[in-house]
Amino acid sequence: MTKVKAKKHLGQHFLKDKNIALKIVDGLNNDLEHVLEIGPGMGILTQFLIEKNYPFSVVEIDGESVEYLKQNFEQLNIIEGDFLKLDLQKFGNNIGIIGNFPYNISTQILFKVFENRNIVTEMVGMFQKEVADRVISAPGSKVYGILSVLLQAFYNTKKILIVEPGAFHPPPKVRSMVIQLTRNNTQKLDCDEQLFVKIVKATFNQRRKTIRNSIKSIITDNNFHSEFLRKRPEQLSVEEFVQLSKDVEKALLQSNA
Repeated sequence: MTKVKAKKHLGQHFLKDKNIALKIVDGLNNDLEHVLEIGPGMGILTQFLIEKNYPFSVVEIDGESVEYLKQNFEQLNIIEGDFLKLDLQKFGNNIGIIGNFPYNISTQILFKVFENRNIVTEMVGMFQKEVADRVISAPGSKVYGILSVLLQAFYNTKKILIVEPGAFHPPPKVRSMVIQLTRNNTQKLDCDEQLFVKIVKATFNQRRKTIRNSIKSIITDNNFHSEFLRKRPEQLSVEEFVQLSKDVEKALLQSNA
């Protein structure tokens, strides 16, 4: 079968540099129960996953890519469908996610990893640099935001390498970055996790406002006090967001008493 044609509506940019592909696969841990490769395309990562004998499956929504993979890789476990709709719990309690991720759903993939943080212990792959920067950025950065806080609460994040457009076919209009997420030791935050997520989203959705003004929809008490109220969300670390969540939770319990 001839090469697969990249489809714009699927955000496909096929990586053609095997050295970069190997570096992505080398970013994975060996102790994983199962690995899911998202959007394998023509299998540039797949070939190295096979060599390393990982127990893995590929998830591919593009029918043309599925046919290519069937013809070129024997005994490959192919899940044809949308990764975003996949139940990850059935793959075990210690799984890894890898891929040259489709750029049009890369943020949604990261949120799905966050939602499955109890079982996704590792993730390594290619993102457009803008998204990757948001994942790994520290407090005080202009791109520090919702993804930064939510993911860094449960994962250690690491930049592996920058990738130029020429490494792909067709070349994207932006630079890319390979990053690694490794589960940290935090099993549960020391606060109401749903409230934590709600506060993080509320504050960054109005990031020009101070914390006091951006959480008024969550806590209406004008007498509410927290040491962070005069700050803006990008100034708060994960630990400070946890403390803010505890302050809000305590005030809400008192107001409902």
